Amino acid sequence: MRFRSAAAAIGMLIISNGHLGAADLFKADEPPTPPPQEERGIWAAIAYSTPDEKHGFFWGADKRQEAMDIARNYCKRNGGSACVVVSVFRNHRHWDDEDNTGFPYEHCGALAVGKEAGKRITPWSAKSAPTRREAEDLAMKACEISGIQCKIREWVCT
Repeated sequence: MRFRSAAAAIGMLIISNGHLGAADLFKADEPPTPPPQEERGIWAAIAYSTPDEKHGFFWGADKRQEAMDIARNYCKRNGGSACVVVSVFRNHRHWDDEDNTGFPYEHCGALAVGKEAGKRITPWSAKSAPTRREAEDLAMKACEISGIQCKIREWVCT
């Protein structure tokens, strides 16, 4: 038997079986799970490769994953052998939007790396904050906890 629409086929299932059967995908008390909420903003990311002290960054992405992927790719292109995303942050598209995802709007990020390159493990830190100065200060303080003087290797603001 051929039906001209899915509704006609479901109608025949109900008539012939007296219940929905396979067409009953969701019960009334179990609504379908909504898709994840879109994360709004202008995204940026910094990637770093500890063994060879290479980095990559990207800003201006519409999606968090896009910023992360591009930053990691830039790090690899720059010769990084073990690139990982070390900071992700975003800016408002509009000053009053809030998407309730719990991911803060921190407009700037900075990467600080120890000045004494070539050590067994060179200290580094990546931090984000609402301003460039705050991001740089946080990254420097975290990096210099090791006792080695650090410098800002990269900063980016969305």
